[in-house]
Amino acid sequence: KDVLPRVGQWNMMNKKMVNGGRVGHWACINFSRNVQDNAAKVFCHELAIMCQISGMNFAPEPVLPVLSARPEHVERALKARYHDAMNASKPPGKELDLLIVILPDNNGSLYGDLKRICETELGLVSQCCLTKHVFKMSKQYLANVALKINVKVGGRNTVLVDALARRIRLVTDRPTIIFGADVTHPHPGEDSSPSIAAVVASQDWPEITKYAGLVSAQAHRQELIQDLFKVWQDPQRGTVTGGMIKELLISFKRATGQKPQRIIFYRDGVSEGQFYQVLLFELDAIRKACASLEPNYQPPVTFVVVQKRHHTRLFANNHNDQRTVDRSGNILPGHRC
Repeated sequence: KDVLPRVGQWNMMNKKMVNGGRVGHWACINFSRNVQDNAAKVFCHELAIMCQISGMNFAPEPVLPVLSARPEHVERALKARYHDAMNASKPPGKELDLLIVILPDNNGSLYGDLKRICETELGLVSQCCLTKHVFKMSKQYLANVALKINVKVGGRNTVLVDALARRIRLVTDRPTIIFGADVTHPHPGEDSSPSIAAVVASQDWPEITKYAGLVSAQAHRQELIQDLFKVWQDPQRGTVTGGMIKELLISFKRATGQKPQRIIFYRDGVSEGQFYQVLLFELDAIRKACASLEPNYQPPVTFVVVQKRHHTRLFANNHNDQRTVDRSGNILPGHRC
């Protein structure tokens, strides 16, 4: 069903996701001492029903009963439940599609520890829910969580009508991949921690709704992304090329069946003094990554530096015209000035 958002919002009532994902094997761990097992079971059941209503293929029951655990035993509980679920699944050895986790409202480092273990050690998709939402269990909250779960398991919530109709200029006329890149630096005073570079890239076309992401540690406070393109010597294979751009281009080709004929690269977090330096280094890395796939493969690249810290302010001629301003009086996106 086509939906026209109003002031950045739309309502999912009586609507389904464009492509519902599949969750056949799932489990729940409860780290909140205020939530009894029965309350956790009811919450998970209602969430499963909402996922089904929203368009997902979601198994109504978990592979194992809800497990209650203490926050200080997070690693032990996660790994034990992961292996127990694999043994209990049919056929045995099938991994979990989703782990639902109930957290205390004030959980300190628990959330970060849990995500680190699930993402980097177990390779497990997780959805965390706070205790206050378990008790309240509003339909709106359950619908919002269902949208998050669907994206995490590979589904698609929404697609732009103009994308399906091939009406987005410079994007839908030919296979286009959109990158986003940023570097996060340690806080002042941390002299040894590495900077973290992150790159995401679209993995479908013309919809452009699915993204894959890569992260890489690099030298302390280094703004140029070092791992966009890499060359190294392998004893068996000789000279080997790789890096984040090449990996994401290959992933796009594998997902869509065609290589990108246009690259749009959004780069965040660059100060004006580093514009030229970043452009030269990173555009060169993109060119080399393309050439390493095929000798003459050089699709056009649009390199866009995104800046949020600026002092440009736009004002509407008529603050009462709801067609051009939102509730706060800000000009709506897409309007030309």
